[in-house]
Amino acid sequence: MKKVKLGSSDLLVSEVCLGSMTWGSQNSEAEAHHQINYALKEGINFIDTAEVYAVPPSPETCGLTEKYIGTWLAKNRNQREDVVIATKVAGGGVQWIRNGENLHSKGIKLALEGSLRNLQTDYVDLYQLHWPNRTSPHFCKHWPQQLDYASVDVEKEREEHLEILTALAELVKEGKIRHIGLSDDTPWGINEYLRLAEIHDLPKMVSIQNEFNLLHLIDSPHTIETCVLNDVAYLPWSPLAGGALSGKYRNGALPKNCRWTIEQRNGIFRDTSLSHAAIEAYYGIATRHGLSLTQLSLAYVYQFKGVTSSIIGATSLDQLKEDIEAYKVVLTDEIMQEIDAVIKQYPVPF
Repeated sequence: MKKVKLGSSDLLVSEVCLGSMTWGSQNSEAEAHHQINYALKEGINFIDTAEVYAVPPSPETCGLTEKYIGTWLAKNRNQREDVVIATKVAGGGVQWIRNGENLHSKGIKLALEGSLRNLQTDYVDLYQLHWPNRTSPHFCKHWPQQLDYASVDVEKEREEHLEILTALAELVKEGKIRHIGLSDDTPWGINEYLRLAEIHDLPKMVSIQNEFNLLHLIDSPHTIETCVLNDVAYLPWSPLAGGALSGKYRNGALPKNCRWTIEQRNGIFRDTSLSHAAIEAYYGIATRHGLSLTQLSLAYVYQFKGVTSSIIGATSLDQLKEDIEAYKVVLTDEIMQEIDAVIKQYPVPF
């Protein structure tokens, strides 16, 4: 699998990243280890996790995913340099993590120490802010006039950004973090962090991970343009829209133990009539061209201009195999034209 530079960093990562958020809820430790071993065999060297995982978040499963990666690393010390480990510090609102406090210097340092213990490593390759302190237009908050941007205290945000960036710089200097990145943020957030880094000679954000898939394309063009022109890696999460673009929920199906049967922190927000109509249209395209809906959906994201590495997740090894195989699928001009027609019909289906 092709390796590409992670933004302005010196890290080379595979164009497919192994997501892990189901490990500890829908997947056991042994299954997590099997997934890691298989992914590495297939050329994936990039693993993404977070202190809040497993998902859906709960006090009982918090940190389990990092711990599963940690036990794998403990068994495979000679492979630590072969893998790029990314984790994330939780933002505010999760009451069992630092009493739900927003991101600040002390909290970030405490969080990193916890992640390093869980991961059984001395450093993380990429440390990301899971979500910003302000409410950003993510997790189904992207509809017109849903958020009042004028109510944001910009100066307070900038002060917090500088405090956060300064704390991260100290951790980079200590060798506990190699590079830093964002998640669930916007062009404004990216540019503010880059501006502050330049002014104060602090580390640059080298990446951002946001939801991006055939049902959720709001980051194109503006966020992706911001990333490309600033040498910030763009990392789509949920390229299958939480499994919806695998087709598993077609015709009212609700497979046992699937994501939509488990209560989610932000609700089952992709379950709308327009989403199902769009999924049927994409399913029709895939079927006409001899592809599975999973292959079509993943190949679209894998090949999207400006995407650095796509974060995939699976609850079974068979699913993981199909996800990785989709990397080899090439979408023809004809298929792309048919996809474009559906996007125009259902531009924002949820």
